[in-house]
Amino acid sequence: MKTKLLLLFLFTFLFSQAQKGVISGKVIDVDDKLPLPGALVQIVGMNKYAVTDYTGRYEFLNLSPGDYSLQIKYMGYASITNEVQVNEGKNAVIDFSLKAAGTELNEVVVGDILKGQAKALNQQKNNKNIGNIISSDQVGRFPDANIGDALKRVSGVTMQYDQGEARNIIIRGLAPSLNSVSLNGDRIPSAEGDNRNVQMDLIPSDMISTIEVNKTLTSDMDADAIGGSVNLITRATPNKERISATLAGGYLPIREKGSYTAGFVYGNRFLDSKLGAVLSASYNNVDYGSDNIENEWVKDEFGNEFLQAAEIRKYDVQRIRRSSSLALDYKFDDNNSIFANAIYNWRDDKENRFRTTYDDIEAVYDAVDAQKVIGFEGRVRRQTKGGVDNSRNDNRRLEDQRVQNYSLRGEHLIKSSLDLDWSANYSKAREYRPGERYIEYRQKGVDMAQDFSESKFPLLTTSGESIDQFKFDSVTENTDDTSESEFGAKVNIRVPFTVVPSQKGRLRAGLRLRIKEKSRDNKFFAYEPVNSGMELLTDVNTVTFDGKGFNPGAKYIPGTFVSAAYLGKLDLNNASLFDKEEDPAEFLTVNYNAKEKIYATYLRWDQDFNDKLSMVLGFRVENTKIDYTGNRVLDEETLEGQINNTNSYTNLLPSLTLQYKANKDLVIRAAATTALARPDYYALAPYVNNIAADREIAAGNPNLDVTFSNNYDLMVENYFKSVGIISGGVFYKKLDDFIYNFSDNQYTTEKFAKDFPGQVNPIPTGENWSFIQPKNGDKVNVFGFEVAFQRQLDFLPGDFLKGFGIYLNYTYTNSEAKGIADEDGNERKNISLPGTAPHMFNGSLSWENKRFSARISTNFTSDYLDELGSEAYNDSYYDKQFFLDANASFKITSKLRIFAEANNLTNQPLRYYQGVVANTKQVEYYQARYNFGLKFDL
Repeated sequence: MKTKLLLLFLFTFLFSQAQKGVISGKVIDVDDKLPLPGALVQIVGMNKYAVTDYTGRYEFLNLSPGDYSLQIKYMGYASITNEVQVNEGKNAVIDFSLKAAGTELNEVVVGDILKGQAKALNQQKNNKNIGNIISSDQVGRFPDANIGDALKRVSGVTMQYDQGEARNIIIRGLAPSLNSVSLNGDRIPSAEGDNRNVQMDLIPSDMISTIEVNKTLTSDMDADAIGGSVNLITRATPNKERISATLAGGYLPIREKGSYTAGFVYGNRFLDSKLGAVLSASYNNVDYGSDNIENEWVKDEFGNEFLQAAEIRKYDVQRIRRSSSLALDYKFDDNNSIFANAIYNWRDDKENRFRTTYDDIEAVYDAVDAQKVIGFEGRVRRQTKGGVDNSRNDNRRLEDQRVQNYSLRGEHLIKSSLDLDWSANYSKAREYRPGERYIEYRQKGVDMAQDFSESKFPLLTTSGESIDQFKFDSVTENTDDTSESEFGAKVNIRVPFTVVPSQKGRLRAGLRLRIKEKSRDNKFFAYEPVNSGMELLTDVNTVTFDGKGFNPGAKYIPGTFVSAAYLGKLDLNNASLFDKEEDPAEFLTVNYNAKEKIYATYLRWDQDFNDKLSMVLGFRVENTKIDYTGNRVLDEETLEGQINNTNSYTNLLPSLTLQYKANKDLVIRAAATTALARPDYYALAPYVNNIAADREIAAGNPNLDVTFSNNYDLMVENYFKSVGIISGGVFYKKLDDFIYNFSDNQYTTEKFAKDFPGQVNPIPTGENWSFIQPKNGDKVNVFGFEVAFQRQLDFLPGDFLKGFGIYLNYTYTNSEAKGIADEDGNERKNISLPGTAPHMFNGSLSWENKRFSARISTNFTSDYLDELGSEAYNDSYYDKQFFLDANASFKITSKLRIFAEANNLTNQPLRYYQGVVANTKQVEYYQARYNFGLKFDL
């Protein structure tokens, strides 16, 4: 009701005003005709200014008729001033073309690297909130194939990796679940089955023109971004015909295979420049793999430490990315325009995995000294992962991931003092895994020995293991299907409103709707051979890997496995060959359906108090309605029924941002904001899984509260004329009701009756079971600081030295979580928030002239707690990582260049450890990657 009254007041106020005029237009680069976002357009003699958006567009509302002088300021470009006349009730359109200004940069050549930095830093400097910008030119100067790899260059950002590619984003040390990702301001759904994480390795970097990393929020932004939000902006329509093409090939030493990349962009304006269009397409095909070992550590009652399970894994992976996008805009007149965007990303991930597992390991104790371990006994399993023999799977496990987004947006100047914009979008993400197959052979009762002479690379060896003793255990086929969709709509108005005469003020208000649905529908079948012929591993076609060149060390020998081709050709659905049986234990508890509706309204007030101090004050209200359905399963296999849960909650989110321009180059920002993080989908699903054989219960928790955060930030930035910045800032976040996985190994029938009233109680009286469920902790305090330095070394003597540039940033984060219970119900002390990386560093050294550019880049992240166990010994840590990358390009002509790229020159592995750094839980190697190509830009 209050919102309706406010809007009514605004419209009454607006239409009571006398007719005034408007100035609008675009700011573009004079050479390539591309837009210059972040340009400061100022009316000379008045504290009235506008900042261009990503299309280069600016606008002044509510101007009295008369003559004005407009000055354009853009770091790295020559400033210009033009005259414009404003008439009553009219929109005066004036465009500006800026030229890179070497004379303002101490004769530094403004090349490709500097142009990219200029676009990014101008947007960052004139942005109201705290954050970082990466332009497409800047992305292109780093050797990054996907958006995730590009993001790891940003101050305060690091990534979690999958198969050597950056996938999940960590901002200011906060876990992926506490951050958000959007495309052109619209949220991207997740294709992963149980969480909200957006796979950043799905989107090619060359499909994006600008990456915005917002570390603080204003009230017109979606609130679910405690760590920060990433907005990916696709290419805007050009101001003239543009044709660009890329062809590249690469080499991946780990499997001695190649990679192939192609890209194409065409854009132009039609119908007397009323219609703009840009079409982009990208293709990338890489064939590589990884070498992996995994361990599970345990201590017995006497304090002896050993491996209770170990694995050797060899992966062969092919990833094929296809991406296409189309952007259209149509200008009806100077006051009305509409925009349409579509992007379709499709990735096929084809994988074979050959895994040797040593498990069911039991220690053998000395007959005299009962505490002394003299050996081990266990079983050995050899498993092949593959897929159906067809043109899609190609004998490999196929993970078909697709993300698509379609949006329609309008911008309308209703009056000289009223702007209105609206948008509607639909997006969908799906992960489909058809015909995924596994076959396994086992040998039991194998004598084992464990060697810990290399503390981080323990070795388990066997005696009596023989290929002709491996017996058939299982062959399975599953189809997994996860999808998430979102429909969004919003409308915003913007009007002049100031409480300080002669100073700029703006009032914005809007409504937002998001309708989301996520479901997982998996199926799993087990097969038993009808006839003989597969009893032993020696009866089938096999492949052997001897460990030569295996990255963790040649001492790890994967061994002999069923070949992927043999597995793919098995006619499993032929009843005369195999008995087929559904296995509910593999899918009943993981299937669920989740529906969410989010309604939001906001008010944002931008006010300048003088030419130095400005403020953004805002209030946002979000109401969330959820409707979740999960399965209640008895002993893994019996579906007792479905459980449905609904809930509704409302969050009020105020925010305040202050900006002080001490001088034209020094900017101080302070912010007090609020944000939230909704629980992962599967954590909220009301499933209950009773596993009697293991005396274990796993359950979702539909009563989880949203995590709420109060955030405080201070940032000081000093910008250089030579297209650079030195900055430093501190931040503090207080998170209430954070979410963690609770474990209770003393779970009784009385506790079950209390937690699940009215449900069948599976726990016999007097027994203690294990219980696992996500729960809310109490609170987390997160604080840290970040510093950054970026500058062209134009002060050095000589043209050669002036060509060097430096890019450095470092972020420190510290957190302390309270309210986390151990397996005995006692609160754990000195626990950091899982996913919080304490130290992050980026550095690069570049050099360029008019034709040649080169860069060497580093990225470092320290180790951090990744997942809590039932006690400290079982906690899982993500180990430190250091990457070294390099790239160079040379312009053959002004339109054609050649380039070369090298990634992961340090052969940095993905490594987890259990409890202490010496106890390797997983280590996976990918080796370096090389890429060479041509780029044509007309």
